[in-house]
Amino acid sequence: MHLPSITATYLAILALLYTVLALQVGRLRQRDRAAFGDNGSLQLRSAIRAHANFIEYVPIITLMVAMLEMSGLATVWVHLLMGALLLSRLLHPLGMYAAPNTLQFRIGRVGGITITLVLLLACALTILARSLLGA
Repeated sequence: MHLPSITATYLAILALLYTVLALQVGRLRQRDRAAFGDNGSLQLRSAIRAHANFIEYVPIITLMVAMLEMSGLATVWVHLLMGALLLSRLLHPLGMYAAPNTLQFRIGRVGGITITLVLLLACALTILARSLLGA
């Protein structure tokens, strides 16, 4: 077993993205004078949801990829999984700030969450298969 250095590198990049999302929420809270909630601001609500959606999915997927990396999953697969996670987490906020039913909305929000959910399932099923089959 080795340390998940590939996963850790991607996680550091994702942490920078998370910081940007958090700063955006803070900036909009100050602008809209909303200490709690969204104060009726659609822009702030979108920023809050982009920030929350990130933290709802990134930890568990990253943890599963780290476990796969430590169990000996091929390097190329670790890069593909974490690269897809990074792509999905870049796309999703772009869609959150777009008007509904626009191309930017569909590619960003729908594409981002679709990739995220596929990753969630792929990682979970891969871990189960490797555990059950002893791979």
